[in-house]
Parts: sequence; structure tokens; C-alpha cells
Amino acid sequence: MEISKDHPRYRSLMTREKLSELSKEGILAPTGLIAHGRGEAFDYLLGERTVPAANEAAKVAAAHLLEARRPIITVNGNAAGLCAKGLISLANAIPARLEVNIFHRTPGRIERLCNYLEELGGRDILGREQDALLKGIESDRARCSSEGIGSADVVLIPLEDGDRASALAAAGKVVLAIDLNPLSRTAIAADVAVVDEITRAVPNIERHVYDLKGQPQDRRFLIDSFSNENNLSLIKRTMCKSLFQKS
Repeated sequence: MEISKDHPRYRSLMTREKLSELSKEGILAPTGLIAHGRGEAFDYLLGERTVPAANEAAKVAAAHLLEARRPIITVNGNAAGLCAKGLISLANAIPARLEVNIFHRTPGRIERLCNYLEELGGRDILGREQDALLKGIESDRARCSSEGIGSADVVLIPLEDGDRASALAAAGKVVLAIDLNPLSRTAIAADVAVVDEITRAVPNIERHVYDLKGQPQDRRFLIDSFSNENNLSLIKRTMCKSLFQKS
């Protein structure tokens, strides 16, 4: 499908086409397209921009990733389809490892996702061997790598589901989420929810990682002074305000 670059929704339409193709290739689950559309709706309410509260959350997420002993970034089909290169770059900057973890799980799809990340430059991708279980989850998403999520102290979960966010928190891990819906179980269960579109959030977190390297006192201050509940309230107020602004 040819889309004119002059189209006001050019970027959005190109993203949808890319996700559609990845769905056909078996990297993205078909239901992931629904999740993407839901996220776009919330992004409209943010003005399709990184608002101050989201930037603050991104900064705190970066601080947690740098303070972590064993940071892990999990990747599902939507995250890979939208921001694979960005997630690889962020992992290298911290450094952290990437682990593939998906809801609609088959060995073939796991392999395709791992290969996709490796083709784009990812190294030491976890997820092919899942020899540990998270308590409190009935689906295959309970399965994880003992080298990765199983032993992680800080886990970044971009575009995830609430059950796993809650299970990770119950396991004593610091949960960092990227989720455009401030009402979602994921955002509420997380220690830090970055309410922003993933292709803006990930490079923004990486930028803060570089800014905060060598700044342990600043990192701890950011972590200690942050309230996820308060930050989500600010985000919701921003969205509500946008609904009533005059066009």
C-alpha cells in the first residue's frame, strides 16, 4: 500500500502497515493490532507528545535501571514490532539483557522473535529456554528464564499485561512499565509507569540513562521522591484537560 508522505497521519498509517506485515510473518499476534489501536487512542489524549509527567517517569525509570544489579528488558511482539532497535540500544546503554516473553506462545513464534531481534543487532537474547516460573499466572507468560526475569531485580515491561506486572511486583521485583493507558492494571501495578508512546519513551529513557551515569546521588533522590500514583494522577489530569481544550 502506497501512502503519501503528505498525509496528516502518515507515520501512524505506516506503523499500522508495518505491524500488519509482522503479524503475517508470525512475529506479532493478530490481537496485538487491537492493543496498538487502543494505545493510539490514549496517545491522542496526550497530544501525541511526551508530557512532563511522562518525562519525569522516564527519568526515574532510567535511575532504577542504572541502580539495578540485574536489569532485564522484556520484549513481546508489539514491542519488537514498534521499537526493536530502540530497545536494543537501550539495553546496550544500561547495560541490560533482553528477554522475549509473549502471551500467545509457541516455540516457533519465540524463535522468530529472537531471530528478529538478533538480525537487528540484539545480543545474548533470552527466552528460547524458559526454565523458571512466575507465581500467580495461569498462562504461558508465567514461563521465564532463570538467567533473566527469574533472577532480575528490576524489570522493564513495555506494552505488557496487568497479570504479569502484578506477579513481578509480588515476586519482589521493581517493575517499570511503558503503557499509554494510565488506567491499566499494568500502569497501576508498576513501581514506575511511563505513560508515553513506546517509540518516544524508549529513546527518552536512554537519554536519561546517559545523563544519570556517574550520578548515584541524583538517581537515589529521583527514586526516593517518586510516587507512581501521583504521577498517574498528573497524566490523567493532562488527558482530561485535553478533552476540554478549544480546538
